[in-house]
Formats: sequence, structure tokens, C-alpha cells
Amino acid sequence: MTEPTVVTLADAEACSLAAAERIVEVLDVVIDDRGEAHWVTTGGSAPGPIYQHLASAPLRDELDWRKVQLWWTDERFVPIDHPLSNAKIALDLLLDFGAYSGQSGTGESGEDVIRGRAPGVPIRADNIHPIPVAAAIGEGRDTHWAAARYVEELRADGPEENDDGLPAFDLILLGVGPDGHILSVFPGSEAFDEDAWALGIPAPTHVEPHVARVTLNPALVPAARELLVVSHGDGKADVLRDVLRGPVDPRQLPAQLARRPGATWILDRAAASRL
Repeated sequence: MTEPTVVTLADAEACSLAAAERIVEVLDVVIDDRGEAHWVTTGGSAPGPIYQHLASAPLRDELDWRKVQLWWTDERFVPIDHPLSNAKIALDLLLDFGAYSGQSGTGESGEDVIRGRAPGVPIRADNIHPIPVAAAIGEGRDTHWAAARYVEELRADGPEENDDGLPAFDLILLGVGPDGHILSVFPGSEAFDEDAWALGIPAPTHVEPHVARVTLNPALVPAARELLVVSHGDGKADVLRDVLRGPVDPRQLPAQLARRPGATWILDRAAASRL
């Protein structure tokens, strides 16, 4: 099979900067070509430092962020201000670069933006699409309700569908879990047998945090135009060896969905030490 591009750098900080530069590069090309870019970001530990680079000069000023549509791969079933919330990380470090202040201003073009210190990237408020777990919790609904609402939002505002009827995002940012999971799709997940674009997932018992999730369907990963996977630390070395060098079985190692052309893996030396 044709393999992805694997980039090995010195440490986690170098990986975060390289990932931020790659995000700007990819989205800028798409905006120049089609006028709008659809980026799906992720949760976990990887995106925080990436967001900080994106929200700071010079990268903040190298992209027309008003033309970016921002989506999420998955979300924990917690309030948006909870420390476990994937959206909160972006609100704090990317969109607000500090404490979340809401839709707090008007951009130079008169459009609403979410901004804070530094002042964060000026993505239009209407272009920010967190998975609606906060609404579900507020209304006493469950993960399946939130997933169904996200599908509705994807159909209304998401990217064009490919020939298989799946939304073809321009870029998906991914991290890799210690068990080889991506999104909230864990080894052996029944999500592989589902057709809905977003799914409610019960709380995993083998990895923390043990909370229910909403996740995009794993089929949307190979449908994306480009993938960017970031991982670092020697704790990921064994699973990355299995994902990138072992037999291909995405049901048991979901991260292998990103073992494909058009994917860039950015690893530090520790994470890549067993490749």
C-alpha cells in the first residue's frame, strides 16, 4: 500500500509548530482555490500547543480565518466549560487565547467574531461548529440526540459530499490514543458498522476519561482530502509502530484509517523510536 508522509522532529514543541504551519498552509491553499475551507479539529493533549501557535504571530496573520469553517472530530458528554471538553480547549487557546468571553466583538468587516487576548483567530461565530453536547445536557437529552443534531448541522453547513455521499473535509487534525484510537472510535468499535455521520458512544472502560462521547463516523476520515496526525512521547512508540508498520486492520487499530496517501504524520523522536 502507499504509505503516508511521516515527519520526525526533535520534540513535542517542534511537532506543534510544524503542525500549526501545516494547518495554515493547507487551509490557505483551499481558500485560494475555493473561497472557503472546512477544518476538523480534535481533542486530547495534542491540539493545545498547536492552537497557541495558530493564535499568535506570525501564523495568526497568514490566513483569512473568516473563511474557515471549524468542526470537531468528537466531544465528551460534559458542559462546554468543563475541563474535559474538547471545545473548551479551542475556546481558551485558539479562538479566545485566554478565558472564554463569548461572542464579544465585531470584526473590521462587521461580522461577529469570537476573540479575546492576543486576540485569537478571528473565525466568524457562525463558522464555529462545536458538537452540541451543551444543548443536549441543558435539555436533558443524550449523546444520540446531540449526534443527530450535528448531522443536521453538517448537512446544512458542511463541505460538499464525495461520490460515496460522505462530507469531504479539507483537513482533519488527529491525535492517537494509547490504544490506537482516533476520534472517539476505539478498537472493535461498533461505529464501523454505522451509517450516520455522527454517533453517540458509551463511556469507554479501558481508557480515561470514562465519559460518554459523540464522535464523527470513522468513514469520514478516509473521505477527507488531507489528514494531519500529531503524536509525541515514548508512551506512544509501541502503538505507533503497530499502526504504521503492522498489518492493516483499522477495526482493531482505528488510527490506521490515517495510514493513507494524503496524510502527514508529525512525530517526535521518542514517538518514532520504534518505527
